[in-house]
Amino acid sequence: MKFFGKGSGNIEDARGSSGGGKMIGGGIGILVVIVGMFFGTDLTGLVSQLPVGNSEQTEVQTGTPSDEGGKFVDNVLGSTTRVWDAEFQKMGKEYQEPVLRMFTDGEQSGCGFASSAVGPFYCPADEKVYIDLDFFREMKERFGAAGDFAQAYVVAHEVGHHVQHLLGISDKMQRARSSMSETEYNKMSVKLELQADFFAGLWAHEAQQTKDIALDAGDLEEALNAANAIGDDKLQQQSQGQVVPDAFTHGTSAQRVYWFRKGFETGDINQGDTFNDKDL
Repeated sequence: MKFFGKGSGNIEDARGSSGGGKMIGGGIGILVVIVGMFFGTDLTGLVSQLPVGNSEQTEVQTGTPSDEGGKFVDNVLGSTTRVWDAEFQKMGKEYQEPVLRMFTDGEQSGCGFASSAVGPFYCPADEKVYIDLDFFREMKERFGAAGDFAQAYVVAHEVGHHVQHLLGISDKMQRARSSMSETEYNKMSVKLELQADFFAGLWAHEAQQTKDIALDAGDLEEALNAANAIGDDKLQQQSQGQVVPDAFTHGTSAQRVYWFRKGFETGDINQGDTFNDKDL
């Protein structure tokens, strides 16, 4: 995968700091680890319930990182911004780029404290994408999802949640949450996550069309492999030995692959209305 555009520079680098919290244990810790295996999502109401622990104020570097891993996510963020700038202009709207904050171990976000165990996540309260870059190693070792385009898919998926926030999609869902049963909310969560997968695919399609990125042989397979590896059905089977569809929150492996591929092949935002898809 090659980048031809500039990085974003809209990065907060808090790596190496404590981030303000202790590792989470007990039942909540187990829940967070399971959620983390799903690549994260809108964690409002989840991370805010977790213990904050001891907070330490540390210097945070801003701008373009100097290391390879930091530059990579900065390049992905910059590319997603150019794509979504154009998409929002088509809708007569203005896109507001999220901040991407890199951290280690744990982080105090606008949605509350989160351990690295939750994986990358987006917080709508402060409009930031949070990521511990060590998660990419976990992707390779735990999920068998290696490759730079698989990593780009993760960042683009979280930016997809930011797009949903700006369009009012995720906020509308949160407002309706109190009137839904847990099963109903889980179904809506699946639709939200699959749309974020679609948005990640749309980014890759448009970035290629505008010559912002160039994919190498095998790059698409890397992203599809990552989407396949973190389907609810596969993760449930691995973690508990059985599949419980009513507990799905992110979609099956087949669904995640389908929606990422659909975004990648069409590049048409109007094709990504998962909420009105009769098959979901």
